[in-house]
Amino acid sequence: MKALFYTREFPPYVYGGAGVHVEYLADELSKLMKMDVRCFGDQDSKSENLSVKGYPFDNPIFDNADDKLKSVFKTLSTGIQMNTDPIDADVVHCHTWYAHFAGIVAKLCYGTPLVITTHSLEPLRPWKREQLGRGYDASSWIEKTAIEMADALIAVSEETKEDVLKHFNVDESKIHVIYNGINLEQYIETPETQTLDEYGVDKNKPYVLFVGRITRQKGIIHLVNAIKYIDPETQIVLCAGAPDTPEIGEEMKQAVNEVQKTRKNVVWIDKMVTKEEIIQLYSHADVFCCPSIYEPFGIINIEAMACNTAVVASAVGGIKEVVVHGETGLLIPLQQQKEAPFEPVDPDKFSRDLAQGVNHVINDKNLQQTMAKNGRKRVEEYFDWVAIAKQVETLYKSIL
Repeated sequence: MKALFYTREFPPYVYGGAGVHVEYLADELSKLMKMDVRCFGDQDSKSENLSVKGYPFDNPIFDNADDKLKSVFKTLSTGIQMNTDPIDADVVHCHTWYAHFAGIVAKLCYGTPLVITTHSLEPLRPWKREQLGRGYDASSWIEKTAIEMADALIAVSEETKEDVLKHFNVDESKIHVIYNGINLEQYIETPETQTLDEYGVDKNKPYVLFVGRITRQKGIIHLVNAIKYIDPETQIVLCAGAPDTPEIGEEMKQAVNEVQKTRKNVVWIDKMVTKEEIIQLYSHADVFCCPSIYEPFGIINIEAMACNTAVVASAVGGIKEVVVHGETGLLIPLQQQKEAPFEPVDPDKFSRDLAQGVNHVINDKNLQQTMAKNGRKRVEEYFDWVAIAKQVETLYKSIL
């Protein structure tokens, strides 16, 4: 059997959880079958069972297009290019709407069975209109078309499965819940501290860590607003880069600058760091905070748990299936608006609750250590890529 991945992200160009997922799943599946990966970029590599080829995304033909539509036009163009090389795979597997158009074309033109992993859903990300303008209508159409014509769908959590059934016309029997995973040999607590020294993190003071893109979805602004309620002796380390839009990037800058006027222990690492660096940051954090307002799974939480770090996270989406309240961390209730953009009804209360959770874990060292130990154990039991790749292989076989 041979499988073909279509994906926007693949090393060295990874900026989000979907890219992490694709990287590790492709590697693990290549131990079970032949794998091709077609992605956005200039990648070109081959090993015994894994072939990776990048296709250009930036094309001068789109230079005069509307800034908010460029990404959509480039995506459609790259999706066509990804199909110009013949397909000899038994199944095509797409990741995120950026790759879904390529999958649509592959199924229509080559008749190859199509699998879609629903890493997130456009109807639940209305803030994407800030980034894409009317292009958000195009991305939503692409996603809907791909999902409804797929031979099988992978939902990364039970709640994501329910979201798919609610927003799309899909036979429930086609949806399979398969969690994200983690490389347990790579993500493990380390004593190394060079990264803390490089970015000015005081090794003798506790710190709460955030890791993620600067986007409405990740709730980063709510955590910044919570800082004034967090114990003054607790450092805040914000590993946050790749803003969705210049506007939210500027909003983040202003919010952090305002906090730093009265608090000197806020460290903002404004870039996407390496795995080695992030593992060090996870390993020495007293608490990892995930304030997302939408999170189908939340792979960053299992990364933190694998590095023996307690988690304080919003009780949304798949996070509720990852973090066990009171055992591996604390889940913070989030009363959301019923209509878009799904922000908290009371943002200040949410920020206060986040801070209270962080303070509680940091001030109770026994609880912190117990949660850290339980978190690592849970990751080992439920989120190992080896077992997850076998589940995906079984799914492929079921549709062939």
